[in-house]
Amino acid sequence: MTMQPEEILAREARARNARRALEPVWQEAYDHVLARTPGQGGPTLYDATAADAAEQLAASLIAELCPPWSRWFGLAPARGAAAGADLARACEEAAETLQSHLDRSNFALELHQSFLDLVVAGTAVLAVEEAPVGEASALAFRAVPLREAVLEEGPSGRLETVFRSLRLPLAEAARRFPFAEALPRGSAAERPCRIVEAVLPDPRGGVRYAAVLDPEGQGAPALLATARLADSPFLAFRWLKAPGETYGRGPVVKALPDIRTANKVVELILKNASIAASGIWLAEDDGVLNPATIRLEPGAIIPKAPGSQGLVPLPPAGSFDVSQLVLEDLRRRIRAALLADRIAPPAARMTATEVIERSAETPRLLGAAYGRLQTELLSPLVARCLRILARRGEIPSELVDSGDLRLLYQSPLARVQGRADAANTLLFLQAVAALGPAAQKRVDAAAAVDVLARTLGAPAEILIPAPTPAEETTTA
Repeated sequence: MTMQPEEILAREARARNARRALEPVWQEAYDHVLARTPGQGGPTLYDATAADAAEQLAASLIAELCPPWSRWFGLAPARGAAAGADLARACEEAAETLQSHLDRSNFALELHQSFLDLVVAGTAVLAVEEAPVGEASALAFRAVPLREAVLEEGPSGRLETVFRSLRLPLAEAARRFPFAEALPRGSAAERPCRIVEAVLPDPRGGVRYAAVLDPEGQGAPALLATARLADSPFLAFRWLKAPGETYGRGPVVKALPDIRTANKVVELILKNASIAASGIWLAEDDGVLNPATIRLEPGAIIPKAPGSQGLVPLPPAGSFDVSQLVLEDLRRRIRAALLADRIAPPAARMTATEVIERSAETPRLLGAAYGRLQTELLSPLVARCLRILARRGEIPSELVDSGDLRLLYQSPLARVQGRADAANTLLFLQAVAALGPAAQKRVDAAAAVDVLARTLGAPAEILIPAPTPAEETTTA
């Protein structure tokens, strides 16, 4: 089904109008955490508690889910597939190839920027595209600012429809869409134009992509490019989501009242400190004392008329010491909302038991958010990257198209649960061993090794393939 440019622009406008009520809250959250540069406006920031905690949370998300230069995923034969040594080796080679391309790409840089959007506004968009031939990596990533993206939720509950609004010079748009005939050439090449990229689910499977030139009232819209893709190039993901809402809710938005109050309290403290340092003074207007010539500095001699009181300090109305108590409470609540105290590295004075308990507490606190990120970000990300590499010939396309691959999560967060499952398995084996030889005969040692290897994410190369029934018969 062909997408008409007028329909795409009208649908994008409706989606943008539907989210307009959220934009002031997002902008205020950005102003209090990611301060705008001078000249862009916005409030003056006096307290950096929220900004520091937000950056720590974004960095922690990368460290827990997909740490750079570390294998945070694995590929294994799917359950039910004809598993063999060749298929396991092909899966391991595909995982190594993908990891190599991720390490050479701008993945970590752009993902950190997307996580900042996620922490502040609760929703983020990451573009995954194929890099030009000759680049160090076949993968190119781009953190799409939330102001450029308009989202719609599909029947599955995921953000399947993405509209991205770009404003580019016509010369740059011509380079991005070299086969578009609707772009004007010549002297108008430097004139900016608005382009809307749309990705919509296709009923036949996959997604449909279209780029539309918006004339903004100067003519009729025109299609610049269309394509049918197996995977969406835009990955939209959320921190948490309330029923009936499309966009997510971030921890910064949740803590915004405390962030605003803390910023105001620090501002008042600084103003009170300025008054306490310089003071407010009274002087008799006796025609002799000139306040314009008075400088309050050590060693200064201030003339005064006989019988005049001269300069007299005005006592303050009261003490502002209670503000420190209020500020400490606000900062503690902000850090708790942004999980700064939960995700910080263990202190040196902690015992081993405290460190273990703290590590076990992290999945309980962040299980819902990490589970959503796993579904909306990590799984589509790996699938999209594998298809790009298969199209480039870096990995066998048959391996990706056959459906024989199974994604394994090997991030630090996933390994916490894996270690717990392995500990339970080892505890069971110890209990069985204590029951004597009769109980040990009920345990398949080879199967137990396979379970532990799968749970702990051991590489397939260290395991000896299980003998086939024919090999067992020959050996017997």
